[in-house]
This record gives sequence, C-alpha cells and structure tokens, in this order.
Amino acid sequence: MDRQATIGFVLIAVVLMVWMWANTPPPPPHSGTLPDTAQVPQPATDQGLTAQQATQPPRTEEAPQEQLGRFFSSRATGAEKILVVKTDLYTAEISTRGGLVRKWELTKYKTWNQYPVQLVDYDKGGDFSLLFLSKDGKQINTRNLFFEAQFSAWKTVTLQEADTLSVDLVLPIGDGKKIVKRFVFRNGTYELEIEHLFQNVADVISGFEYQIIWEHGLPYAERNSIDESHSAHAYVMSGGELAEIDAASESETVKKDITGVTDWVAARNKYFALAMFPDRGTSQGAYIEGRREPQPDKGEKESYSLALKMPFKGASNEASRITLFLGPLDFSLIKSMDRELDRIMSLGPVVIRQITEYALIPLFNFLHLFISNWGVVIIVFSMIIKIVLHPLTRTSMKSMKRMQQLQPMMTELREKHKDNPEQMNKSIMNLYKEYGVNPAGGCLPILLQMPILFALYNVFSSTIQLRQSPFVWWIQDLSIPDSIVQLPFTVPLFGMNQISGVALAMCITMFIQQKQTVTDPRQKAMVWLMPIMMMLIFNSLPSGLNLYYFVFNLLSIGQQFWINKQHGDEPLRKVDPKKAQSGILARLAKNMPDIKKR
Repeated sequence: MDRQATIGFVLIAVVLMVWMWANTPPPPPHSGTLPDTAQVPQPATDQGLTAQQATQPPRTEEAPQEQLGRFFSSRATGAEKILVVKTDLYTAEISTRGGLVRKWELTKYKTWNQYPVQLVDYDKGGDFSLLFLSKDGKQINTRNLFFEAQFSAWKTVTLQEADTLSVDLVLPIGDGKKIVKRFVFRNGTYELEIEHLFQNVADVISGFEYQIIWEHGLPYAERNSIDESHSAHAYVMSGGELAEIDAASESETVKKDITGVTDWVAARNKYFALAMFPDRGTSQGAYIEGRREPQPDKGEKESYSLALKMPFKGASNEASRITLFLGPLDFSLIKSMDRELDRIMSLGPVVIRQITEYALIPLFNFLHLFISNWGVVIIVFSMIIKIVLHPLTRTSMKSMKRMQQLQPMMTELREKHKDNPEQMNKSIMNLYKEYGVNPAGGCLPILLQMPILFALYNVFSSTIQLRQSPFVWWIQDLSIPDSIVQLPFTVPLFGMNQISGVALAMCITMFIQQKQTVTDPRQKAMVWLMPIMMMLIFNSLPSGLNLYYFVFNLLSIGQQFWINKQHGDEPLRKVDPKKAQSGILARLAKNMPDIKKR
C-alpha cells in the first residue's frame, strides 16, 4: 500500500471518526431510576391565553377555588374514579380527576431493568387535558377539575379481538352546560380516539381558541439517560414542513410557536413516541417546548410539552376529535399510519435514509422471517453484502496484490529520483500506467461500504426490533455496546470506560487484514494504527454493528487468502501499450508537470 492508498485510508478514518464521534453516545451512567423534576408554572394574565401558558399551567394538587372562578370552582373537589382498560398491546387507566390518561403501560416492551414500559408520567397524575380562558378571566386547565363518569371505581375492562370501548367523562358547569371527553379504545392498536364535546358553553369559554395539551413528555425507558436524551426531540408537522426542537442544553428552554393548519405534534425518546393527530384541517396551530434537566448519577432528561391550538366558534354544540398515539417507533407500524410520522425516526440524511428504508429494514425483516436470532440475521446479512461486493473486492484485492509486487520497483525509483520529487512522482505514475495498477483501487470497496455502514448505525441504534435482542453469551442487547471489561478510567474525548468484546474482535480482524496487505516498510505503522483508531471509534457503538463488521472482516481475510493462493505466483505483466496510453492514470501522468506548475 503506497502513499496515495495510505492517504485514502486516513481520510476515510477521519470521516468515520468525525461522524461517529458526533453520533456516539457517552458511556452509560450508573443504573437507577430517572425521576422527573418539578416544572415552574407560568402565571396567567387577563389579556388572553398565550401559547407558552398552554404548556405551563398551574400544577397544584388541588386548584384553589379562587383560581377557577365562578364557572369551575365547584369542580375543584370530588371523588376520583379510575377505569382500567386492558388490550393486547397495553394497559391504560383514565381518571375522573382531570379527565386524564393516567397510565399507559405497554405489554410487549420492558424497560432496561425489566419493568413494563410506561409512556405516561404516572407520578404527575397523568396527561392530556384542555386549556382555555373563561369569561371571568381565569385560565382553566381541566387537569385540576373533577369529571363525572358512569363507571364504578377501579372497574377493569378487557378488550379482545375487534372489541371497542367508548367511555364518556363529563365536566358539568350548570344550567345544561358541560364539556364531555369521549374516549374510544380499540383492541390491537396503539391509537386512542378522544372527542371533545362542548355543549352550551359559548358564555363560559372566552376568545376563539382552546388548546389540547400534553405537558410532561415521555418517561425514559433505557439505562443510559444521556444516550436517550440524544434521541429525544419534539416535532410539529404543519403545511408539509417538519419543525423540530432539541433541548440540548440545561441553560435554556427551547420552544417553537406555529400558526396555521397543523397536521400533528409529536415527541419521542429513543424507541417510543407520542403523537396527537387532529382531524385533518381542524387545528389552527401548535406549540412545543423542551427542557433538559439533570438527573441522579450524572444523568440527564429532556422533557417536552405539546399543545394543539383548536378553534372555538361559540356555537351551542361544538366538537373536535383527536387521535392519540402512544407506542413503539416500529418503522412498519409508523409507516402504515400514513401520516408522515416516520419522518421523526432517526434514519439518517436523504441518501442514507433511502438505503435504510428501502434496503436494510426490508432485508432484515425478511431474514427474520426465517431466523429468530437477530445476531444470526446480522451474520447472514454480512454474508449477503460480501457476496454482492465480491466482484469489486476481488478486483481491488488483485490490484493491491500487484501493488505489493510493484514495491521493489517503486523503492528503486524513489531512491533514483530522491532529489527530484516531481520526476519521482511522474515515474511512479508511469509505472502504475505501464502495469495497469490503480493505486486507489483498494479504497473503493471501503468507500462503497461507508453509506451501508452509516445506514447500519441508524438501524442498530434506533430500530426497536433489535432493542434488548440477545445474541450469545455476554451479548444480551444488539442495540447497545457490549462489555467484557470495565476500565478504572475514562479515555478522554471518546468517553471510553469499558472494552467491547465484539469491537475488540473486529479490530483484531482488521489488524490481520493490514498484515496481509501492507508490505511497504514505510507504512508498517498503519498495521497497528488503524485498528487502534477503529477500536476507539467503534467501542461505544452498538454491538450489532460491530458484529457485522467483524463477520465482514473475517470473510475478507478468507477472500484475500484465497486470492493470494490462486494468484500469488502470477508474474507481474505489463499491459497493452495502447491501453496504457489511455485512462485516468495515463492522463494524470501526462499532466503531472502542468499540475506542479499551477
């Protein structure tokens, strides 16, 4: 491998280092629960309802009656009743206190410490309420009011097959005035339909707007809260454009206020999402806000508040319907909703996303139909990629073999023209042309693999099918780094405080590859430098990605051994002079003096 090929490898390594460093999560903090912290309320004003107030209502245990005014003070106290609804996919609770979704526990998914994944902030009493101004100038958040319902306390309803359950929570205001929240549960889906009915409240609600709000975001479910915060964002889809916020700093609160027809608002953590879909064309805006707060054991948590702005026309009977989604970021599921919610999934930039969406995910799912172990799926996938790239890598390896055979002649030319670098470079280029060797041929397969590598990183980091999927022995989760040794220190910049067994095996195979191909004494440092560099980069990446690269390297070693055995005794031949006069190498050698002059 000569200087040009070495430069190519170094450039590829630099690109990998920058990209991986930007996307690699820090090492996980010590295990422990991630309690949310209290949020500071914003005071109400008499001038009108602002978007910021929509996500920052008073959060007292019981709203003082003077804050509720003459219309709602009678609803400040009451008896709380809980309805439990069980479906194939989740267990939910709704409460007459606030008319809130109090609990949403997924049946098929566990947290890192093996509790059911909870997508509602249970400690804060639940979420999903209405916010508006009353005619007497009070900011009303229905989470502080007691509704009425016909079900008995702690009644449990289990839905099966195609069962549907409709439940009304009624907020009476007096004199035939009331607000009704109608929940419609359907078995076999993560969606919940909620209809808000306003009956004879034109002289109760002030202004031309009310807001449907989700205040406390999503609880975390993974061990590494910093890694999960890296994936946590909030979104608004409006007018075909996706707006996004990321609470990346503890020093500031990020927010975005959208005016105009809104398709949906959503928030996500690493593997789960909540989204609110109004009926098409009914929402007139949205507001999202995010905060990052410190957690125990040097952890961090991002919490996002969402609000949909809905028009209020003051008619005797008005209604709006919202579909609430609380579920996994399963690409097939999200895509089937046909609401463009898949745009919130971390599948990479446009080119990488196309590879991920139309090649990798379908191929992985197809292989999983026949292979239950995702680790074995990755191994088979590596073999498929190797077979596809075989013609290219075979040509590349033969080119590198010829480069090795050229080394004595190149050394002679360097010695002969050591005082004339321009003539030395021209002579070496002529040598390449004469024997038909492309000095960059060995880099091409690596360059072609890079989009696949980046796409695989997105798949292994964000595809929920790989979450908590074991392979063998110590590898119990292919979506996170594996660990065989805990270091007593942390490597600066890379945050490395443990040794990944699969990453180490991958780097050993890379070392063997380098030994097979590097024969130039001046390049011997590359034999150990590249594996060390890749170990620092890949050590904190998902074990599934390292498994892919390890298997791919093993196959490449076998392929190189076979090529060396088949073509090792072939003499180095010059190419046809006519062919040598054409091609990029010939043009490059011919124009070398002009390039130097410029």
